[in-house]
Amino acid sequence: MKTRLRKIYLLAAISAMILAGCNKEGPQGPAGNNGLNATVYYSEWFTPAAWSGNSGDWYFAANAPDLTQDIVEGGVVLAYAWLAGDLYGSTSERPLPAYAVGANWSFLIHQYGSIEFTTDMLAQPATIGNKFRFIAIPGTIPASKSGTIGNRSVQELRNMPYKEVCKLYHIPE
Repeated sequence: MKTRLRKIYLLAAISAMILAGCNKEGPQGPAGNNGLNATVYYSEWFTPAAWSGNSGDWYFAANAPDLTQDIVEGGVVLAYAWLAGDLYGSTSERPLPAYAVGANWSFLIHQYGSIEFTTDMLAQPATIGNKFRFIAIPGTIPASKSGTIGNRSVQELRNMPYKEVCKLYHIPE
């Protein structure tokens, strides 16, 4: 019985990674420091099929082929969450990292082409109602040296509300 249940969880996790990896190439963003437009990549909102880990250390990985070395090292990756039971309601997109629903939520790029979402919840997080998304904004050579993407600093982009980032880069919400 345990083997069958593990196979079901494994199949669900693989399905989630495949679906999460269906990234869209966004429209051209604002002109960068060198006058070139950057193509912005973004994922659809997705829900994890299953969480791995244990109490205080939960995570799930998603396939993200657009997160290349050039984007991760020279651009900026922004991640967001809609969390079930969030104080601000399920219509609020939180930039990650964030503290919500009694836990810390974050993300990391553990290898190029993949993104991992994490939380330190004591109980296993719900798979229904929690949604995640990332936006990858490539940098230019001058941008990576100056710490800016276009006419915005990397920190300014990270602090910008989700809806403003979507509007700035013409990303459908």
